[in-house]
Amino acid sequence: MNIGGLLKNSTIDYPGKLSCGIFLSGCNFDCPYCHNPHLVRGWPGRTPEFDPGDIYRFIENRKGFLDGVVISGGEPTLQEDLFDLCRRIKQMGYPVKLDTNGSRPRIIKQLIDEGLVDYIAMDLKTDPTNYATYIQRNCDMTPILASIQVIMESAIAYEFRTTCVKPIVTAGIIENVGRLIQGAAVYALQRFHKSEMLYPEFFRETNYEYTDDELFALKAVAEPWVQQCILR
Repeated sequence: MNIGGLLKNSTIDYPGKLSCGIFLSGCNFDCPYCHNPHLVRGWPGRTPEFDPGDIYRFIENRKGFLDGVVISGGEPTLQEDLFDLCRRIKQMGYPVKLDTNGSRPRIIKQLIDEGLVDYIAMDLKTDPTNYATYIQRNCDMTPILASIQVIMESAIAYEFRTTCVKPIVTAGIIENVGRLIQGAAVYALQRFHKSEMLYPEFFRETNYEYTDDELFALKAVAEPWVQQCILR
């Protein structure tokens, strides 16, 4: 298991819970705005930065303080040891939240079916028809659509979320995504926070940030399609 980071406590990553975050290295997408480029580039073959035993001891020692554990990345579903990680955390009595890009629907379904996750947050980067242009060359959108269906048909708590960055996300794209996830429990529109990026050159000649007013306008576009739309 290639663990690239540990967030010791957070009040915002697991809704309603004080959580810690485990970041697994490696990703199969190339989102230009990714704020964890070291995790994207850190797999395969890179020596893990954290020993799994140390992570388990940390979580065990935080019983009574933490309310849950978030597994993020990178893309966690690429890791062969993900099931063991979730199982160990659940055995300690913690609920588990998984952050995923939705590219491996069979893994997501198996995690749900085995009761190894309690909350899933799936990123919808843009309209799936645009993934091959902006997210990953030759990307097949079929797994993305399958993951949406798996998550929405499950009894698990979930949210979909989109980071609002121009030109990857527009009002038209938000409407298309809203139609795609019609009836979804929660759709979160996330502000882009300028920081370290995977491909900063992508944005050099682009006004890529949304103003507050523009974000509220995107929210108004999404709201008719989902049960709850929130801004972060």
